[in-house]
Amino acid sequence: MGAILELSDVTVRRGERIILGPLNWQVLEGQRWVVLGPNGAGKTTLLQICSSLIHPTKGQIKILGEQLGKVDVFELRTRIGLTSSALVEQISPEELVMDVVLTAAYAMLGRWQEKYDLWDESRAMALLTALGVRELGERLFGSLSEGEKKRVQIARALMADPELLLLDEPASSLDLGGREDLLKRIATFASDLLAPATVIVTHHIEEIPTGTTHALLLCEGSVIAQGDVGSVITDSNLTMAYGLPITVTSEGGRFFARAR
Repeated sequence: MGAILELSDVTVRRGERIILGPLNWQVLEGQRWVVLGPNGAGKTTLLQICSSLIHPTKGQIKILGEQLGKVDVFELRTRIGLTSSALVEQISPEELVMDVVLTAAYAMLGRWQEKYDLWDESRAMALLTALGVRELGERLFGSLSEGEKKRVQIARALMADPELLLLDEPASSLDLGGREDLLKRIATFASDLLAPATVIVTHHIEEIPTGTTHALLLCEGSVIAQGDVGSVITDSNLTMAYGLPITVTSEGGRFFARAR
C-alpha cells in the first residue's frame, strides 16, 4: 500500500512552547484512522498540517506523495476533503446548501461565475442524500442546525472525490440519535473499497465509527500510542492520556469508556 501521509520528526512550536511533536506518523491507502486526546493534545494542529493549512516548525511532511513546502498547496488542497469548525465560519450563512457542496469541486467557498454541469449537480445531490440531508438542498446554510451543518460539510468534503478525507469532530454537538445515525453513515461509506484514506479527530471514543483500523493517541502534543485501533484504545493508554483511571469496553467494533 502507498503512503497517503508521511510525517517525519514533525514539530510545531508557538513561541517557546512545543504544541505538537516530535511526531513520526504514516497513513497508508485504505486505512481508517482516529486521532484521540484531551483538549490541548495537538489534534487540531495535526489536522491543519495534514490539510496543508499550516507548516510544521521542524520536520518533513508528505501529503499524497508531495512534500509540503515544495508543492502548490492550492492545487494539493483540491485532492483533500476537509471538515472543520474553522471552515464553517468561512461559509456565508446566505449560501444555498446545494452551492456549499457544489463549490467544493473548485475548492471554493462561495458560488461566483463558475459553471456546473448535470454530473456535478447529480453528485452533490447524491452526497446530500447519502448523508441524510437531501431535503436541505435549497435551504440557506445559516438556517441549519449544528448537526445538519456537519452533514453538509461532509458532503462538501467528498464532492471532489478526494484521495484523503479529514474529519474534525464530525459527531460533536449531536444528540444521541443524530450521532448514531451519522456514525453509521460514515461506517457505510468507509466500507467501500474505493473510499479514500480517512482521518477522524475526536475527543470521545464513543464517536469512533465501526471500520476504524488505526488510532493515534496524543497528550500535550506527544504520542501516547499509535497503531491498530484495538492496541491503542486500552485502559492503560487512556488512563495515561486523560490523567484518571479509565476502563474501556468494546462491542461490535465500537468503544466505550468510563472512569473507574
